[in-house]
Amino acid sequence: MTTDVAVIGAGVFGAWTAWHLRRAGLSVALYDCYGAANGRASSGGESRIIRMGYGPREIYTRWSMRSMALWREWTAGADPGLLQPVGSLWIAMPGDIFAEETAGTLARCGVPFDKLMGRDLIARFPQFCFPAEAWCIWEPGAGALMARRSVQMLVSGMVAAGLRYEQSEIRLEGGEVKTNLGETVSAGQYVFACGPWLPKIFPDLLKDRIVPSRQEVLFFGTRAGGRHFAPPQMPCWIDIERRFYGIPDLENRGLKLAHDTHGPLMDPDTESRQVTAAGIAIARSYLAERFPLLAGAPLLEARVCQYENTANGDYLLDRHPGDERIWLAGGGSGHGFKHGPAVGEYMAGLLRGAIQPEPRFSLASKPDSGASTTRSSFYRQ
Repeated sequence: MTTDVAVIGAGVFGAWTAWHLRRAGLSVALYDCYGAANGRASSGGESRIIRMGYGPREIYTRWSMRSMALWREWTAGADPGLLQPVGSLWIAMPGDIFAEETAGTLARCGVPFDKLMGRDLIARFPQFCFPAEAWCIWEPGAGALMARRSVQMLVSGMVAAGLRYEQSEIRLEGGEVKTNLGETVSAGQYVFACGPWLPKIFPDLLKDRIVPSRQEVLFFGTRAGGRHFAPPQMPCWIDIERRFYGIPDLENRGLKLAHDTHGPLMDPDTESRQVTAAGIAIARSYLAERFPLLAGAPLLEARVCQYENTANGDYLLDRHPGDERIWLAGGGSGHGFKHGPAVGEYMAGLLRGAIQPEPRFSLASKPDSGASTTRSSFYRQ
């Protein structure tokens, strides 16, 4: 059976692309080699931050605003608990240009925020131990998304409504799109939204344009009987200078903490998912410094995921230059989950010829000299 569009990859980009295409009246088939939001996927973690702050890059702020509206609309009908309205706190130091640019962009876009410092900051967030000269941007409208569950529920809802969904490995053979069983995937257009697998499927085109890096995420236990590190008292936070970020104790799983600096290169199929002793030690040192009440807290869970980095941190959302039937959607670069609804809307618009492409998401804008694996994704958007 031929469909209008086959979407390969049931992560947040692929699932929302399928959702928007179906909403526009197109027939869609969705494929994923390991299953929707699986443990190897960039969309497979427990939680992700959704924030509007993006330095001077107004397009990402506006995409966050649009995505938040769509997340709210969809989660209200699916499961309100998938979106946790905990807010987001940006920790900055004097002279931080990125933070000042973030505040300026938020103001231009009409995003509510406050600048906090000194006694006001300590009184509002007593769990933190802030440097004396620190100041913060408080985004009360930001929050956290339950990542794996939201993608899986989005896909299962579409399947219940008639979406064709199949767990298959998709390959390109002789110009044809086929499953690992040799069956041809027949469609008018194809969207490859495969995250870190994109450079494996299109090695000649993308091996130096999208580079997966190994990232460790840790969950630390909070104190018995206390709720200081859980909603509503505790927000998501981003420590710009120290390049750490975190999410409060959601669903009693512990405080989530991760170092944003890019790790070594990795293969999403074969990489060990065991965290390193060095990574744990770095996280513990930061935890004791920023949250003294959690010094010595037990490590409850740990995960290894990946960023799929482009050299400039911008997404790759473009047509394949050698096959007009094929579209590419990837390069989330550690910040893409929140934008899933807006990315899907954009891709659906491109496929339907309803919008003009944004140059920053083009293949031509991605250097082919190798994506950076050292810079923090917070500084590149």
